[in-house]
Amino acid sequence: MKYGQTATTTQMTLLAEEKTTKAKQTRIPIYRVTLVREGKMPTYESRIRSSASAHTVLQEYLADTDREHFVILMLDQKNQVIGINTVSIGSLTASVVHPREVYKPAILSNCAALILGHNHPSGDPQPSKEDRAITQRLKEAGALLGINVLDHLVIGADGRYFSFADDNLL
Repeated sequence: MKYGQTATTTQMTLLAEEKTTKAKQTRIPIYRVTLVREGKMPTYESRIRSSASAHTVLQEYLADTDREHFVILMLDQKNQVIGINTVSIGSLTASVVHPREVYKPAILSNCAALILGHNHPSGDPQPSKEDRAITQRLKEAGALLGINVLDHLVIGADGRYFSFADDNLL
């Protein structure tokens, strides 16, 4: 319809129906989930053969952290490290960890297994009761997803660490 013209009843009805139809339409978001590589870390241990080799990688990654960091080593079927992800950065004494946040990067990276790790800024690598509980919860979640939790290491000071697998707690 041009300026100065009057609309017929039919034209006005069609315009009203068109506006109503457009008003009822909703937009559904379309997502694409990607994993972003933030960098690379040099290491002498690319294949994890023991808790000691996992400790070496985690110690390098967590060096000089002043707060508790919860991280995962994502492994392929041959226990080659395919990535490291920081799941949570907490306070001096605690870090909030949820299975959803642990397994999101694990699934995106197509890993076969995980090694969990976190540091104790106090320097004492003995696990707390919360450490024991989250380890069990993450192991159970991994079993549902088909991603094995091979170990959970607590990194302390002066090269000390605690391995849940070495102490038969996994």
